[in-house]
Formats: sequence, structure tokens, C-alpha cells
Amino acid sequence: MLTKSKYIFLKNPENLTDDQAEKLSELLGCNLRVVRAYLMKEDFERFWEYKSAYWAGRFLDAWCTRAMRSKIEPMKKFVKMLRKHRELLMNWFRSRGLSSGTVEGFNNKVKLTARKAYGFQAVESFKTALFHALGKLPEPKATHRFW
Repeated sequence: MLTKSKYIFLKNPENLTDDQAEKLSELLGCNLRVVRAYLMKEDFERFWEYKSAYWAGRFLDAWCTRAMRSKIEPMKKFVKMLRKHRELLMNWFRSRGLSSGTVEGFNNKVKLTARKAYGFQAVESFKTALFHALGKLPEPKATHRFW
């Protein structure tokens, strides 16, 4: 019954082909552990839709309780990991979905400026090049430019 169904459970429902969607609907009619685990996985996706850290935390606690009662050992292991990192998960909501992309962008600019400033003799020249690259300061009229 479960042959060739691994990727059906791993894919998002909207990405399933017609044949896979049909097979999934057949499997959902069975009361198998793998089907219950799939339904719990899909239910957990709602966690990322919350806007409030408070309500996301309540959902997470309730979901973890249900998962621990499911008697599915991999789910219990997953719940232990979630509970261990609960505060870090809640930080995602407290930061309102901000990512570290801005910091990564600054780091790349610093690395690029460091490569361009390779021949500078003084540290002050490198600092000046960083200020101009990161701060969009106007460049002074000098004998060379910071590219």
C-alpha cells in the first residue's frame, strides 16, 4: 500500500501531481501511523502563519502535547527538539520575520572592500574605504578612488 509514496508525504500538497494527489487521498482513508504523522506535519505548518508570539507559543504547546500523545516515536523525538529550542522559535515571531540578510549583505560589502583595499599601507585608509563603501559617504577629490 505504501510503495512509491515516500515523496507524496514529503511534498507540499499543492505541488503534488494528479496521480500523487489521488494516491494521497487513498492513503488518507487508512489509519496508518505514517498517515497520522503526515497529518501532524501538515498541521504544524500553521505555526508559521501566526503573527503573534503569544498565539504561536500556545499553538506550539498544544501541538507538542498532541504529538507526544500520538505514540509515534519519531514525532516524540521531534517534539523534544522543539521544546528544547522553543525560545529560539519564538524569537522568529518577536523579530517579526526579519532575517539576517541585511547583516550578510554588509559582510559581503566589507569583504569586497577589503579585497579592493589590499594594497593599502595604513589601516586608516582601509577604514576610510569602509566608511565610503558602507555609509555611502561622498568621496573626496583625491589622487585615487575606492572602487
